[in-house]
Amino acid sequence: MRVFSIGAIALMFVVAGCDNNSQAPSEPESAANDAASDSMPAEAPAEETPATSLVSYSEDREQCLDQNANRNAYFGDLHIHTTYSFDGWAAGVRATPPEAYQFAKGEKIGIPPYDEEGAPTRYVQLDRPLDFTAITDHAEFLGEMAMCTAEGSPSYDSDRCVAFRKGGTEAFLMIGLLLSPEEGPAARYTDICGEDGSLCRTGAETFWRRIIDAAESAYDRTSDCSFTALIGYEHTGTPGTSNFHRNVIFRNDKVPSYATSYIDAPKDYQLWEALDRDCVSGLEGCDVLAIPHNSNLSNGRMFNPNIDRPDTIEGEQARAEARNITEPVIEIFQHKGNSECINGLAGILGAPDELCEFEQVRVIGSNPMLELLDPTTDPPSIQKIDVPVTDCEDGTGTYGMVNGGCVSSNDFVRGILLTGMKEETRLGINPYKYGIIASTDSHMASPGAVSEAKWEGHVFSELSLEARLGGGILPSNLAGNPGGLAGVWAIENSRDAIFDALERREVFGTSGPRIEPRFFGGWGYEGDICSKPTLVEDGYAGGVPMGGDLPTQTSEGTGPRFIATATRDPSDKAKKLSRLQIIKGWIDADGQSNNKVYDVMGDAEAGTIDPDTGLATSDKEGVDAMCTVFTDPDFDPAVPAYYYMRVVETPSLRWNQAQCLALAPDQRPKECLNGAPKVIHEMAWTSPIWYKPQGG
Repeated sequence: MRVFSIGAIALMFVVAGCDNNSQAPSEPESAANDAASDSMPAEAPAEETPATSLVSYSEDREQCLDQNANRNAYFGDLHIHTTYSFDGWAAGVRATPPEAYQFAKGEKIGIPPYDEEGAPTRYVQLDRPLDFTAITDHAEFLGEMAMCTAEGSPSYDSDRCVAFRKGGTEAFLMIGLLLSPEEGPAARYTDICGEDGSLCRTGAETFWRRIIDAAESAYDRTSDCSFTALIGYEHTGTPGTSNFHRNVIFRNDKVPSYATSYIDAPKDYQLWEALDRDCVSGLEGCDVLAIPHNSNLSNGRMFNPNIDRPDTIEGEQARAEARNITEPVIEIFQHKGNSECINGLAGILGAPDELCEFEQVRVIGSNPMLELLDPTTDPPSIQKIDVPVTDCEDGTGTYGMVNGGCVSSNDFVRGILLTGMKEETRLGINPYKYGIIASTDSHMASPGAVSEAKWEGHVFSELSLEARLGGGILPSNLAGNPGGLAGVWAIENSRDAIFDALERREVFGTSGPRIEPRFFGGWGYEGDICSKPTLVEDGYAGGVPMGGDLPTQTSEGTGPRFIATATRDPSDKAKKLSRLQIIKGWIDADGQSNNKVYDVMGDAEAGTIDPDTGLATSDKEGVDAMCTVFTDPDFDPAVPAYYYMRVVETPSLRWNQAQCLALAPDQRPKECLNGAPKVIHEMAWTSPIWYKPQGG
């Protein structure tokens, strides 16, 4: 558990007398060292009644029976909305946080639309329960939700609450556009919240307490450790209609009585300060982290190091350290698209990567015509805006949340990681040192609903197949997808163990399948390590896992060696693995950003299918598991770099094609004839491993 204060960090740098060329104080013990020191004999099964826990608990609970020092893979969803979110309500969703947790645990729930009696007309259920989930309803407008939906509240009969309860696009925009001013703070409606906002503050505290109680009721504190419910919320801002969202996740049940929203803290560093004040430093036993998401829609705003830059180098270093502590991971994939990479941007050298097009919702050079609600007219009117998708270069843009405006290299994980290494050469600290997860961002209270064939939509414009195959106000509908899952390598399935894995970045994301990737980096791994039963133990002992820093090279020789291994999702025998890839990013001697994709194992032609039937067209099959040792052939010991692994499945039908083919030809809606991809390669991404030159 860590404690930080942005003010204290700044003072530390001032006392140390750091300047532009000075090194930052050493960081806390790395994830790599933590993992290596905890390593035990490989794959040794946990004792039925372990005498000593491998997890230091911050809460009162039974010790898990499935403890494994070499870590177990657990799958979950850390990004879920229910009827408590203003946009969930506007979509007609009435499922509450308790029902969302029931769904995550494998139970059936109803989703909209509802019949005249208020009963759901559709039901959804997971094929397999999740291991963990956090409900992350928007902190913004929890109070408005309480005032407008609780009969008898002081604001219930106000004209605006009456209009909001009608739901639909107008209700969504009426509230959501309050978060989108280009300049100045977001506002509240005084006719709902009162002149001083106190009505909404009280209402927000009530709804936040219900979210906490739902997680507490769903959490399995017995030794079975069957399900972990994490307490969280979303901090949601859209300045200039650009994405500026983060999910806030708490370690345990020691949480503040109020969820700090974008209205309270419109800057990222203001959120970190509030979490420090109200949790880490201000509430005994409280610990918290934040997870940025949908950077692909941020128009260069979320990770531009030149925005709101502190006046002094010490202030910059303090803020970088605070970001590192508070934000250890980033969401690379969800239903509104892929934030890994994009082709066509200036500023990053490297060959085009065809898999960057996977569920990519924006195309440089396109010229979308956006239809937006103008709230300044009475009644609000629709305005049409032409916002071409261009390269932001070093600047920022607008309208990313509705698929318009410019695209920055800092909107995508590869570019963000490169910018972090550039900043490290200047500050002595890498502010963008992110591990990688994925989630769904479902607004249907349906965590983990990632099946392409069974996807029933995640937002208000996707309530039927015809609607999903059409257009939408967000990057959704035909451009959207079912989203992904967060994977963690944790000692057990408990809050502390999962939170620890997130903090040390030993985590991964998938586009939906439960692929299990493992990625280790070191200097002396033997070429035959994949055949050894002690593979995992040797991986920890001889180097670092995903999320770690390569240890100092003790002698000159070849480049770093990486153990790259993965197993397919065991539940779907039709989907196998086709390739293991390692993606390298580095800053060369001239300060230029570079990336390269290495195919280290497998066959891109394995498992090809006919997109019009889904039937196999290749004699080459994928495999159930892959393992190899990769040595960087282009290694330069003077150049900082990062490496992460991407696991690629054999082709499968995308949801639009799978659901249309499931219908008889005469029952297929005309929307089945569309320009969306018919086939996809599902995949998994590991957190990076970083290399820093000795003395760098």
